[in-house]
Amino acid sequence: MPNFKSIILLLGDIAVLYASLALTLFIRYGSDYFPLSFRHHLKPFSLIFIIWLIVFYLANLYKNESLRIDLAVTQSFALAIIVSVVISTILFYLFVPFFKLTPKTNLAIFAFVFGLIDLGWRFTLAKIFISGGLRNRLLVIGDSPLINETVQRLKNNPQFGYDVVSQIKEHAESKSEQEIKQIIASGKISGVVIQPHFKKDPEIVNAIYQILLYEIKVTDFISFYETIFQKLPLEELEESWFIEKITVRRRLYDIAKRFLDVILSLVLIIVLLCPALLIAVLIKLTSPGPVMYKQERVGKGHKPFTLYKFRTMIADHQGPLWTTGDDKRLTFIGKILRYTHLDELPQLINILKGDVSFIGPRPERKELAELYSQLPYYEIRHIIKPGLTGWAQVNYKASASIEEAKEKLQYDIYYIKNRSLILDLLILLKTIRYLFTSNG
Repeated sequence: MPNFKSIILLLGDIAVLYASLALTLFIRYGSDYFPLSFRHHLKPFSLIFIIWLIVFYLANLYKNESLRIDLAVTQSFALAIIVSVVISTILFYLFVPFFKLTPKTNLAIFAFVFGLIDLGWRFTLAKIFISGGLRNRLLVIGDSPLINETVQRLKNNPQFGYDVVSQIKEHAESKSEQEIKQIIASGKISGVVIQPHFKKDPEIVNAIYQILLYEIKVTDFISFYETIFQKLPLEELEESWFIEKITVRRRLYDIAKRFLDVILSLVLIIVLLCPALLIAVLIKLTSPGPVMYKQERVGKGHKPFTLYKFRTMIADHQGPLWTTGDDKRLTFIGKILRYTHLDELPQLINILKGDVSFIGPRPERKELAELYSQLPYYEIRHIIKPGLTGWAQVNYKASASIEEAKEKLQYDIYYIKNRSLILDLLILLKTIRYLFTSNG
């Protein structure tokens, strides 16, 4: 979900979009015709600006990692502007009666002006965060491999906006309490991040309680990690956390989501029926065996169901559970279907039947689910309906090992805790980019 720095970036981009439009029209028409031209362009460009912001979001330009001054961010920024201009041009010329504009010159000038101003705005903001002007000064209380790794990552990435002033690792309560009071008295910190384990010690809790008098924000490490990385730290979780934080049923959300699943799957089945039939014919002509591949997957409540996909491998194949891009079992058509993700089309039937949703943790094969069950809290994935795409899929590559499955589980738990229609919409938007950039 969006954080403070992402909101600043977004609001700044909105301001720069309108300022760039005004400057463009002033340059083009001068002061005499500026008021009239601005009123004429305001409404159509406001609609186009929504497209620009969505493109920027899909290009990951509202992530903390984008608050850097380097070539990679600049290239992503430039590409996002080019894509936005192309889409804007298409929309302006396809819907002339609606927009009542075909602004070739104005759009070109606007893109140039916006690019310069917004890049300057982003680099200025990055400079402020990196130099420490808006960075939160933290005291970290805790000692675990993940906490130490997180502290080091924050130090190496100042664009996250945090400056770790001190870290208390000692387990000697009296020493820790004294050290906490000294650091607070120095006035050098604006926030405290504490490992849940330390909250069980009365001496530490008393010292932390005194922090409230200094109006210093106290955050447990799990919540802090979740906010920064948008996933949950498995190593720090306990069963009590799940009891407190996980909601099993959200009645209105579940009803609305099922309604949208049915409507959208029906529409897509009708629209994509002809391409699906063509794919079926190509599979049948180029490789012996059935067109559809049926596989038992584990769904909500650990209940098995049959998942449908177009067959992408040779019939009756044998081999490892995981597949790779150069897997010898893949057919020629199968490679194309995997690359374009068109092999997933039959899963619309699963969505219509209610086996899966559009959004949720990816359903695994029974054999993989049994293998992954050795991961802590893996069973929590099964308290909600699985999905065609999910938070783990748009944030991490397809898993090909236990370690990678563990990483994706952290994203799945984040989704289960924070699931909402807004988050589902964000996942759908990110899936669009995933479809064009991943060959998984």
